[in-house]
Amino acid sequence: MLTRRQKRVWKYIEEGSLMELKSYLKKHQDLDVNFSQGKRQRSPLQLACSLGDDAVVRLLLEHGADVLRVDRKGETALHVAVNRALKRGKTAYDDLVVPLRKNCPQALHTSNRAGVTPQDLLDGLKHSEPCRPGTSNPSQADPEKDWLEKLFGECEDEFYETFGVYDADDHLPVDEEEEDYGDWADRIRREYFSKKHAEAQRLAATASSSSGGKKRSTRGENQESYKELHARLQKEHEEYLARAARKEEETRRGKKRHYEKMCENTFKGGAVEPLSYADIPWPAPRGTVQEMVDVMLHGVDRKDAVVFRKALRQQQALWHPDKFAQRCEARLDEKDKRRILDTVTTLSQELNRLAQSLKS
Repeated sequence: MLTRRQKRVWKYIEEGSLMELKSYLKKHQDLDVNFSQGKRQRSPLQLACSLGDDAVVRLLLEHGADVLRVDRKGETALHVAVNRALKRGKTAYDDLVVPLRKNCPQALHTSNRAGVTPQDLLDGLKHSEPCRPGTSNPSQADPEKDWLEKLFGECEDEFYETFGVYDADDHLPVDEEEEDYGDWADRIRREYFSKKHAEAQRLAATASSSSGGKKRSTRGENQESYKELHARLQKEHEEYLARAARKEEETRRGKKRHYEKMCENTFKGGAVEPLSYADIPWPAPRGTVQEMVDVMLHGVDRKDAVVFRKALRQQQALWHPDKFAQRCEARLDEKDKRRILDTVTTLSQELNRLAQSLKS
């Protein structure tokens, strides 16, 4: 079972929060980044490779990430990086494969459970280039077919790789150094009963020798002490609520930053590679349409009609079905195309509904 610190590391990688992750690892120098998470049992390094976050990959390597650590399929981080490079091209190769090879050269020849090494994948890519449709090369036909089938097997669950490996509590803003509500309540309860027990013992010790006036004085002191305890509990509870609100706001800001960065990379990056459902920069990939809209418009003052309308129009232009189709339809993966366009339409309808509510 993962510790709270490890869950925090996983959350930062998932959100693409490089600066937060860097600060957290600097604060916790003894934190082990070699752990497994989710049904695929992937490590943080493998997650960073699957997301194509080269800055996080280099940071994890600096903090002792093990390139040879394997997931449920027996694949290393280099397997994941090479598969992404096969799909994304030279940039992904330079950003992901090169630093991993430099850090751990032997990983190139480490086989997964199917007996495939990262070097096999790279060699297969090189040999598949010369063979073009219409040419006759029987000696290469079968190996190429095997290679394509193997590559398809590695990539067929791209959506699952990116969004299906997280547990339900991965997004919880937890910190081992700060109490959650349950810890706080347990500590307060223990302190309260400990204090009342000490008071009871003191009263019992003085009962036989104290006068009635002194007893009344002691009861008055106990009542005053109880008021002080109640005031302290109230203050701590308010501080806890304020801390929880700050953490929630930090999480929401991180999601919006990640969303905006993904939009920039996908819609304005000029890339031509096919887009699967997982490649679309959904504001909340596993959330409802309302949750997606909340991420889009986070931080926008909804009471300011002019500001809110401007932010809403920007998102409407971004997710309008016709404009989205002009930018991306030719790049959409056929197997995910219908699902992507349906989600875009639903998202656009929700934004239009919000815009109509401003006019009424």
